[in-house]
Amino acid sequence: MFNDFQITEGRPVYIQLKEYLKRMITNGHLIEHQKLPSTRELSSLLSISRNTVLTAYADLEQEGLIYAVKGKGNFVSHVETFKSPSIQLNWSEKVNEKTFLAEELDLMKHRVRWNKEMISFTSIAPDEKLFDVENFKRAFLNRLSIEGDIVLNYGYAKGYKPLIEYLLHYMEIKGVDTRNKDILITNGFTEGMDIILSSFNKKSGRVLCENPTNDSALKLFRLHGFEIDGIEMEDDGINVQKLKSCLANKEYDFAYFIPSYHNPTGIVTSSQKRKEIMDLFSDYQVPIIENGFNEELRYSGSHLASLASFAGQSNNVIYISSFSKILFPGLRIGWILADEELIYYLESMKRARTIHTSTLDQAVLYQYLNDGYFEKYLKKAKSVYKKKYELTVQACKKYIPYKRMTGDGGLHLFIELENHIDSRELLEKCTGRGVVFLPGNVFHTDNSGNHTLRLGFSRLSEKEIIQGIQIIGDSIRNHYGG
Repeated sequence: MFNDFQITEGRPVYIQLKEYLKRMITNGHLIEHQKLPSTRELSSLLSISRNTVLTAYADLEQEGLIYAVKGKGNFVSHVETFKSPSIQLNWSEKVNEKTFLAEELDLMKHRVRWNKEMISFTSIAPDEKLFDVENFKRAFLNRLSIEGDIVLNYGYAKGYKPLIEYLLHYMEIKGVDTRNKDILITNGFTEGMDIILSSFNKKSGRVLCENPTNDSALKLFRLHGFEIDGIEMEDDGINVQKLKSCLANKEYDFAYFIPSYHNPTGIVTSSQKRKEIMDLFSDYQVPIIENGFNEELRYSGSHLASLASFAGQSNNVIYISSFSKILFPGLRIGWILADEELIYYLESMKRARTIHTSTLDQAVLYQYLNDGYFEKYLKKAKSVYKKKYELTVQACKKYIPYKRMTGDGGLHLFIELENHIDSRELLEKCTGRGVVFLPGNVFHTDNSGNHTLRLGFSRLSEKEIIQGIQIIGDSIRNHYGG
């Protein structure tokens, strides 16, 4: 007995010993009133210090798992170890249709498996090598020293007030009229969208969006039972004529747009089209959900105002954003900017679901932003990503026989191949050669786009970008010609 005790580095040994003995007691391997080895015997048997055993025994006694008898030693207390008869439920019969749909739409489960040795163009997350860890540590320690007793306690559903005030100012600088508007802090974009969809009064049950569009948004629309009308993208944004036609012929509960560095196409909607979109939706009184995706990652061209900026004092635009694709996605912090009456209701939905977003995470992010570290980090990140972006564009032009390539910035490009090329079939060919990407049909509203693919380059080295794109191009030529 006790010969299977193994010490793991980096964790106090007395805790490991306590947990080991606790497991043996609760599993019935050590029975009630059984005498335990003396502290001297056990320390010798396990080659650990006697003080370690003394501390572990003291903790076990405090938890009521063992008891000491003066002059006789330590014994196992009475611990209920009864196990009920074994049964096996069929959980696939217990979950609902929405759960099955969520599993079916789960790309992480159903996309091609890959390993770290492969070149993966699937991600558009930031490169962790760029993370400003030292300044984040400073921000963490600074905020904890200022109000550690507050940020480690429960917070408010609406969010951490200093961060809300910072983000309101941040949006003002972007040209948004924040009068009569407010902010709700969320656990990233996805929770923000889910809260909004859960709060909307579904009348027509239809949503308008670009086609293709963000796969996470599509998943949520489908889970909430919305019919989706997708409108094709032109090089300067959504096809406005088709948008007009849809609005004239059908009723919609809302529209969802990604005007800047659109996911997946990377297209930036022109200023003229932004104005036309806002005029249209003002006429039809239809709300717009705007995804402020990667607006900061502009490598060239002039600044374009968000739809929320074009709205002025109007209250029909709901703006959702986060720093996840730029800064630290592990923090899972996003925000909704909307009319203050709507935020009032969304706050209650947030409280009912998750109580609040981590106050500690919000406070540290606020400190990091307020101390000016974000601006310095963004300059460095934009320089690195711009170089990768330009390299990816050059490599695609050189190696991939595409029909159309889009992407004006951000962390990805979208490739349209000849119609006879199936990107899922191509993916299988490339996987065998150690390269993976996302086939474009997962982003389409109508199961089209079988000849398209998205290339995320943010987390790859320059060598991997060139090598991976060359393999994709070679695979196209070898199996489809061209």
